[in-house]
Parts: sequence; structure tokens; C-alpha cells
Amino acid sequence: MDIFGNFSKLITDKKKRQVQREENLDYVYTDVTLEGIARVEDKEQVFSIFLVKASVILLFLVLLFRLFVLQVVHGGDYQLKAEDNRIRPRYIEASRGIITDKDGAWLARNKPNFVLGLYPSDLPKKKADREEVYKKVANISGIPAEEIRNQAEENSLFFFDMVSLKEDISHDDALLLEQKMAGIQGVVIAQESSREYIVLPGLGHILGYTGKISPLELEKNTGYTNSDRFGKTGLELNYEEYLKGVDGVEQIEKDSKGTIVRILTQEGRRDPVAGNEVSLYMDRGLQEKTAAALTAGMEQGKKLTGQEVNAGAAMVMDVNTGGILSMVSLPDYNNNLFSTKISDADYQKLITDPANPLFDRSIKGAYPPGSIIKIVMASAGLAEHVISPSTSFDTPAEIKIGEWVFPDWKDHGETNVERAIAESNNVFFYSIGGGFDKISGLGIDRMKKYWQLFGLGEKTGIDLPSEASGLLPDSAWKKKVIGESWYIGDTYHASIGQGDLLVTPIQMLRATASIANGGKLLQPQLVKKIVSPDGKVVKEFGPRIERQNFIEAGDIRTVQEGMRMAVTEGSARSLGDLPVTSAGKTGTAQFLNNQKTHAWFECYAPYENPQIAVIVLIEGGGAGNEISAPVAKEILNYYFTR
Repeated sequence: MDIFGNFSKLITDKKKRQVQREENLDYVYTDVTLEGIARVEDKEQVFSIFLVKASVILLFLVLLFRLFVLQVVHGGDYQLKAEDNRIRPRYIEASRGIITDKDGAWLARNKPNFVLGLYPSDLPKKKADREEVYKKVANISGIPAEEIRNQAEENSLFFFDMVSLKEDISHDDALLLEQKMAGIQGVVIAQESSREYIVLPGLGHILGYTGKISPLELEKNTGYTNSDRFGKTGLELNYEEYLKGVDGVEQIEKDSKGTIVRILTQEGRRDPVAGNEVSLYMDRGLQEKTAAALTAGMEQGKKLTGQEVNAGAAMVMDVNTGGILSMVSLPDYNNNLFSTKISDADYQKLITDPANPLFDRSIKGAYPPGSIIKIVMASAGLAEHVISPSTSFDTPAEIKIGEWVFPDWKDHGETNVERAIAESNNVFFYSIGGGFDKISGLGIDRMKKYWQLFGLGEKTGIDLPSEASGLLPDSAWKKKVIGESWYIGDTYHASIGQGDLLVTPIQMLRATASIANGGKLLQPQLVKKIVSPDGKVVKEFGPRIERQNFIEAGDIRTVQEGMRMAVTEGSARSLGDLPVTSAGKTGTAQFLNNQKTHAWFECYAPYENPQIAVIVLIEGGGAGNEISAPVAKEILNYYFTR
């Protein structure tokens, strides 16, 4: 069959199939020509075309409606978001309040601090471009690129606050860096403020320091940003709410590279409010003198004991207000090291120093009080009528209870309570505590009661963080902690400030003040008042009496007379030539299995009309009358003669 025959057969077969389909279809469209082959579309094909066309039209309508919603309905919202991409709020740091002494002399103030920083949200979006920024900044600043990257991306690249890369840059270096960093996207040289502290011994422990706010601090406190500084220790922490102030805010316009185009002067601006001034009871001159006298006392202790003596505490309190006029703990540290970011070398030096300069011995150190506890024991014995002002008996150089011997430093002979205080008579106070001869003794439970009445075994409430409580032992404590019963020997030891009894210097200072002021237990207070930036007193801290009249006035006078006798003819005679009358009590507390002794001294003056109380402790310094009493004498002499 030739080619034309095949073509004819193809056409015939095609027509036959068409006829067969026509018999089963309601509608047929046929197109058969000599130029092409017939094309047939049934009803299903037409419906499919209709669906496609309808879908296209519907999709167009949906897109049109969406466009209407975006441009007309929500157009304003998206316009604002677009504005947010170029207009952003920037916080204006509030000036932190200063801290002053009683005369208004500054102790802590602010100074300019130039910072190399970057804004993560303004960095290039492409990783390669960001890496180029990190590399440029690293080459100019000397900070490793990896460190820059870690800080920049720590809080995500959508973080709007500035991240500080380097602080405490000098003004000249800041100008040079600004020139070199010009044009680097997201990088800035900013001016902030940092704390400056007067360099004065003991102030580091009192004032404390500030540091970058931690995530936990940020979570617990409102009104802060990630770049804010926050009080970490001392008064900076305790009075953070008054010192902080309120940050301002302004709107700035930036271009696509994060460069500031302009600052909007009115729209959305809020001016910062400076922090309040914190004014102390402290006398800056007295603080300096207290530190100098304490340092000299430690040197003397070193000479007399032949051992290392490098730690101690000395304080002065107003006995009528509780105001702390000076407070020194040595060794101390320069808190200016923490004004910005302390170096690793400096920090390691501080924390590895065996003398522990970061430890505030005045409120955190707990020590056996030795014989300075005897003013409390005498008050307790008189109040409980275990003794009376007229009680007198022979006090030998030692007493024996069974096989145990409890010694004194000499045979004092016939002694009453006043002379027992003046001469620091151990046997007399053994008798008050545990009993001897015709004296029944208080017993540990009543002893503890009066320790507590004088504020021992608890925090004094001084306006500093992390104060220690000390330790008041008794039978229940010993059974629980040591697993042993309480013996009469424990009572005797505690009666003269030995054994497990531990006190802090600040506790013994206010106990001394309560004897001086006639029986008022005051809360020690560093801050006298809070003053607003416009000079108004926001808050004032006057005397806070925790308890009074817990010892009768007559019993207090007996103890006062014993302390006065210590100066006129007893263990504190070195104070006898002061230009003002005084009363005191020496103490020598054994520790390290009686191998070393802490040197204590407590006193107040003037005797007739008390104004101030003084406490001195020198760790391992030797005898209180030889080492600590001269320190107190220097302090009293300065205070009453200047």
C-alpha cells in the first residue's frame, strides 16, 4: 500500500471514531480540514478550561483585595514600621547621684567614660559583610575578632541596645578611634559616665562599686537597659533605688548603614532625671585618722608579737543617733578598679591575696570577743541579781572545778564588780556565768538572753549588705552541731568571751554605745539623709532605737563606773592623759588553740556626757591594752582636739 492509501485509511478510521463518539455525546465540536487533522473537545474539556479561567480571575481578585488591605486598611501601620527602621529611640543616661560625707565633701561622683561600642541591629545583614566589620574593628582596636563577634551576637542581631567592646578610653584616644572607625557600619564611639571614688582607706568596703547590670538584676528591676550599670556592693547596692535616677529618651534618625542622620529634638523626647545625693554621717577627716591609727596599731602588733599582723577593724559611732562617723576594715581595696571593667590581673590579685582585702571585717568578721564581753556579763549579773554593786569576794589566780583548772592572769584579791571590770578579772566573771563560792551563776541560757538583749547573735541592721550574725552557743547548739553535751567549763569559757562565742566588731560597738547612752540599743546607720537634685530632703535617717530600758539605770551606772575605773586605775590607763574623760574596756581573745590572740578595745567619751563610742580589733595583734587601746586613744584625741 502506498503512502496515499495509508493516509486515506487514517482519515476513514478517524471519522468512524468520531461517529461512534457522537452517538454517546450530547455535543460535539468538529474541525476537519484538508490542512490538519480534526480536533475534538468534549464537555469535560470545556469545563476544565472554564475552571482554569475562573481560578485565574479569582486569584486576581484575591491579590487585588490583599493589595487594598495592605495599602489602604493597614497602610498607616506599615508606614510606622517603616519609620521604625530609620527612626529609633536612644536612651539618655541619667547622672547617678553622688555620695558625700557629713560636710558635703564628695566620696563618690561621676566622670566621663568614652566607650567603643556597636549596635547589633545596625550591623550588616549578610554574614560576610559582618565578618568584614569584625575584622576592621579588631585591626583598629586590638580586640580579637572572635571576642567582638561573640559580644555582638550574644543577644541576637536584632538587639537595639549598644554593646560595649572597650571602656575607659581617654579623650584623645576616643577622638583618634572615632576617625579610624568612621564609616564602619554599626560601630560607634560613645560617651557614658563611670564612677570615681575618693581614695581613702576603708571606703572601698563602705561605698562598694557599680558594674554592668546582670540578666538576673535586669529581670528583677524595672527602668533599666542591658547597658546600664547597677550597684554591686556597699552603699552603691543598698541605695541603688535612690542613686539611679531616671534615664531620658530621644528619637534619632539613622540611614541604612546605622549612621545617625539627625536627632529629633521634640518628638518622643524625655529628659533624664538625675539620681539623688546620698549624704553620710561620716566625717572624712575622722575616717582618715581612724585608718592611720589602725595601721600604726597593726605595725606595733607586728613588732611586739614578732608575727605577721595585717588585718583589723576600727569604728566610731555617735552614741545618741547610731550614726557611723568612721568605719575602717584593713586591708582594703581601691574600688576605682571596678569603675569600668576590672582587668583579669587585678581581679586575680584581689581574690588570691591571703589577707583577703575584699572582706569587710567590721561587719562580716566573727571573732571571740575575749574580755570586752564583760560589760554585757556584768549588766546581766546585776539585772538578774546574781551579783549586786556591793558584792565582793576573794578572787584567786585560778579556780578548780573537779579536775579542771580555770586560770586568771593574776590574783586580784578582794574584788567587786567595778574593780573586776577595771582589772579584767576572769575569776569574778567565771562566777557570774557559771557560779563560784556563794555566787550561783547565770547559766548559759540566761547568759544567752542578755547577749541577745545587747544585740549579739543577730545582724545590727546597718545599711550595708552581707552583714554577719555571729554565733551564740548553748546546749542545744552544741548537741546539734558538735554532738556533745554542754559542760560547766563551756559556761566558764563563754563568761569571759572565749569558747564558741563569736561576735562582729559592729555588734560590740553598739553594745558599748548602749552602755554609754544609758541603755538604748541603736541601729547603726551610715546614711544620714537622701537629697534630691533640687536640694530637697527626700528621706532622713534619725535615731532608730531597737530596745531600751532592758537594763535598769542603776545597773548601767555601775558598769559605766567600772569602765571609767579601767581608765583611771585599770587596764586602760593609757587613756588617762587625754584632754577629755573616757571609759573603756580591754580585751585579749585567744584563738588557734590559744596560740595567738586578737587585740580588742572598746570605749566611749566624754564620760560625763557621752558623744561617741569606739571599737578597735586587731587580728592576732596581741594584748588589747598594749595594741588596740593606743589606737582608740589616737582616734579620741583627734576627735576632741581638732
